[in-house]
Amino acid sequence: MSSSEPERPQFLFVKALASRGRLEAVTQQMGYHPQYLDSFLKTQHYLLHMDGPLPFDCRHYIAIMAAARHRCRYLVNLHVLQFLRAGGDPQWLRGLDFIPPKLRNLSEINKILAHRPWLVTKEHIEKLLKISEWSWSLAELVHAVVLLAHCHALASFVFGCGCEQEEGPGGRGTLKPLSPGNQCFCEAASGNGCTQELLRIGRKRSLDSCMELDSLRERIQRIHLEAEGREETRLLQQDREEDLVGEVTGATNLACYMQDPDFGYQDFARRDEDQTQVFRVQDYSWEDHGFSLVNRLYSDIGHLLDEKFRMVDGLQSSAMAKRQGCEPSVFKRGIWNYIHCMFGIRYDDYDYAEVNHLLERMLKVYIKTVTCYPEKTNPEMFDRFWKQFKHSEKVHVNLLILEARMQAELLYALQAITQYMVS
Repeated sequence: MSSSEPERPQFLFVKALASRGRLEAVTQQMGYHPQYLDSFLKTQHYLLHMDGPLPFDCRHYIAIMAAARHRCRYLVNLHVLQFLRAGGDPQWLRGLDFIPPKLRNLSEINKILAHRPWLVTKEHIEKLLKISEWSWSLAELVHAVVLLAHCHALASFVFGCGCEQEEGPGGRGTLKPLSPGNQCFCEAASGNGCTQELLRIGRKRSLDSCMELDSLRERIQRIHLEAEGREETRLLQQDREEDLVGEVTGATNLACYMQDPDFGYQDFARRDEDQTQVFRVQDYSWEDHGFSLVNRLYSDIGHLLDEKFRMVDGLQSSAMAKRQGCEPSVFKRGIWNYIHCMFGIRYDDYDYAEVNHLLERMLKVYIKTVTCYPEKTNPEMFDRFWKQFKHSEKVHVNLLILEARMQAELLYALQAITQYMVS
């Protein structure tokens, strides 16, 4: 991007605002780390809005199914709105009993990936790909799996950063949205305030002339009226759309989008007889196996995901690491490997005793809750861990959770697909 670093969040906010008509809480929180936000927005846009194996309405419905697993009404409502905008059948919003069997068949793998991804097997893949009227193609299934993992992990970020409670009387006051100051969005686009721009226009004219001054005032007033008219129209349209979403989801039990709603996370087994279940990265890794498979079956998404994984790993964290008394790379690896360990993924070259040394108890409790059952996250948990740290540093932890969790789910799903393909 050509924008200078201080202007970067503002540019991205304007881009998000122009494409969505509103600045979502997720975008505001990620704006603390603009390089990552840029990569995230590109990946999400590609998944949901660019050419791909799945129809646009199905993409948003899959996102609804994924977000519902964690009772994330924030994401469900966003995707209900986009589902309807994409021409989706409103009847589908009544629940899984009203959708095509092909989509409904995705419920099992959605449930397992969201809570116990180590249980995914090649038999689950075979069941979805078997020749029948409602079978999935490999390309469609990879697109769906990436969407599921993306939305499960994003639900963790939503709860972890308090986006779920951003509105209403129960809103989380401690979670501050990133603000570019007291600027309005025309300032963010141009780098100058409206008042300064008007003064600049004024200085270019002869203010000695009352007629010219009156003309300028009339012109400014006309511009403001036109802008207000456009904004009023946009807000009315947005209100109508959100009223429709409210009618559909306001009283909806999100369990209607779930199969086996009581199914949840359980601690990964560590007994000797269960060691065969451990996923060893030395045998199947994102870099050596997952990247090439996903990129071959769903063009270019592998590059975007890889960029996002690398971006979160490259975020500056010297302050966090310094306070923990270690190098940034050591600290981030400790968080990443701890998250993967909770899903049964192990690195043979890592000493897991480091986790207890690097991560204090409250931080570990927070990471496990946000990763494994984010719907149980509460404001006090966010407040209690790292009291001396900046808000942006806490958001950084949530970005690490998002990406580590997403990669864990993808590794299990892609390994199962690989096993199916070679069997």
